[in-house]
Amino acid sequence: MSTETNNLRGPTSALNPPDDSAFMRAALKEAISAYEKGEVPVGAVVVHEGRIIGRGHNLRETLNDPTAHAEMLAMTAASEARGQWRLDECTLYVTLEPCPMCAGAIVNGRVKRVVYGASDPKAGACGTLFNLVQDARLNHRAELEAGVLGEEAGELLKSFFRECREGTIARRGGKDPE
Repeated sequence: MSTETNNLRGPTSALNPPDDSAFMRAALKEAISAYEKGEVPVGAVVVHEGRIIGRGHNLRETLNDPTAHAEMLAMTAASEARGQWRLDECTLYVTLEPCPMCAGAIVNGRVKRVVYGASDPKAGACGTLFNLVQDARLNHRAELEAGVLGEEAGELLKSFFRECREGTIARRGGKDPE
């Protein structure tokens, strides 16, 4: 059994910490699914006790839903899996820094920890433009880890938008990047 497989399935503890890069790779797989659908390639997974309990990738254009971001879909799936809306003791892995809407959902869902790949200079609400998930004025704050496989996540986004400009990929929807 590989280390990655063990970390994706086994419980975590002080002796067996979570492998952030392994879980981020799972989020990158979700982002690739979005890419293949002509959606902005952002993917997310929610992990509880060393297991992925929620997955999501952008489906804004497919569903005609401005809230269908990867994080929102992954958190909804995780809440259903847990049978409750509180995602305390969960870690959200997402390939792009969450926007204000998703950061608000992270706070409201009581997510314990957020790990993201690429920073978002236009909408990042977990440290780049502002930091909603650690704002002391709010009733919950999440631990935050930035830049995990950030180069890979950033390259996937750059490739997607380059192919859109070149017309080599059929992008769903309008011109407004997430």
